[in-house]
Amino acid sequence: MRRRGAPIVSEALSPATLVLGGGLLLSTVFGWVARSSHFCVMGAISDAVNMEHWGRMRLWMLALAVAITGTNLLAFFGLIDLGKSLYQRPLLPWLSLLLGGLAFGWGMTLAGGCPNRNLLRLGAGSLRSLVVLVFVAIASYMTLKGLFAQWRVSYLDPMTIDLSAMGLAHASLPDLFARWTGMAQPTALLVVSAAALAGLGTFCFQDAAFRRDLAQIARAALLGLLVVAAWYLSGHIGYGENPDTLETVYFATNSRTLESLSFVAPTAYSLELLLLWTDKSLHPSFGVACVAGVVLGAFAHAIGSKQFRWEGFGSLQDLRNQLTGAMLMGFGGVTAVGCTIGQGLSGLSTLAIGSLIAVAGIVCGCIAAMRWLSR
Repeated sequence: MRRRGAPIVSEALSPATLVLGGGLLLSTVFGWVARSSHFCVMGAISDAVNMEHWGRMRLWMLALAVAITGTNLLAFFGLIDLGKSLYQRPLLPWLSLLLGGLAFGWGMTLAGGCPNRNLLRLGAGSLRSLVVLVFVAIASYMTLKGLFAQWRVSYLDPMTIDLSAMGLAHASLPDLFARWTGMAQPTALLVVSAAALAGLGTFCFQDAAFRRDLAQIARAALLGLLVVAAWYLSGHIGYGENPDTLETVYFATNSRTLESLSFVAPTAYSLELLLLWTDKSLHPSFGVACVAGVVLGAFAHAIGSKQFRWEGFGSLQDLRNQLTGAMLMGFGGVTAVGCTIGQGLSGLSTLAIGSLIAVAGIVCGCIAAMRWLSR
């Protein structure tokens, strides 16, 4: 709320307002580009495993290469502090990351797509995706603060590796490389980032058909840049002194630290905000704005391309699989600290060790579910 006597202009330009408005804008563009490019991590894995077609995998990897490069350049120049993000904490909950990733990967296969894919479908008129997202939100909230949270905290999260005992300040590949080689951390950051860019770029551009698809290359680059912009928005523009407490804080994020695009826990916070709208202790957050933005971007693209149409469930079995998958995604996404976007783009862009574990679990869970369903 605006303090008595405070100018309206200063409130309109406050860090929290900029983070919310910027998050909505960035995610709207993300929704438009993701839908126009048919970006889908589950689809990329499915194409590669079932048809040996690597087009969408290259789209994902090029977006990741751009995200890694941009994010770590921001960190190198001191514009953001990735060490304060959820991904690089030195206490590594390896079991939560692995099992959460497996559950999420299995769930997104049953549901026919991850939360981001379902947000895109919702924007194009899929009522089925609306139901799936509601159940993702319920399971996410139960894993954050409810029954599933008790199991997670009691049995999974205690299984950790303390990387600080190994001399690592953060759970990241650059820190690990610096420890092994004795190289200065800023130099190690550039070396590892350059190696990731070279490896991913080689994989993407070795295919002649992909090299010729300039529109898809541009879309992939834009998706990666949006992840970078989100880090800058929440980690630099949204970082400052709280005028009420005089503490230096990250404004308008649920995790109270810098965030980039992610769509599991934010669905839970979105549902909570809708259910408890009159609770003055609750406020829109960066994640909530991003959820809304993806739907808006997909809606705009669907209307513009004349592809908007209402869609429901095809059968009872379809309903059963979708809801089971939604619950697994909600539990797995929170437990693994992210989804195919939250870990597969945002997390990996920080070169976090935990993100590698989570994404490996997601990919393995997805492939295992595909094999099981094919039987």
